[in-house]
Amino acid sequence: MSETQPENRSSFPCNECQAGVMNLQFITYFTWLNDELVTVPNFPAWVCDVCGKREYDQRAVSWLTTLLSPNAGQPPRRKHNLHPPLRRRGNDARRPSDQ
Repeated sequence: MSETQPENRSSFPCNECQAGVMNLQFITYFTWLNDELVTVPNFPAWVCDVCGKREYDQRAVSWLTTLLSPNAGQPPRRKHNLHPPLRRRGNDARRPSDQ
């Protein structure tokens, strides 16, 4: 998908065939989730009127990916501290101010 896709226009030139125009259409999106085929009707995509190239709306793909995530609906997990807390030194390693 083109990262320079204009979000606010209803059409733009096709980068694949250079002859067609990409128009916003609502089509059925297909994707695999593990071993299951998932279909999403009325999914926004830019479709070339000449070569048929499809570029899916990036915001809609991100939203769908979030919904299909195995962690969807669960509270975010806290990150574990990468560095364990420092242990206190024993009595034999006193600071000069403690003496």
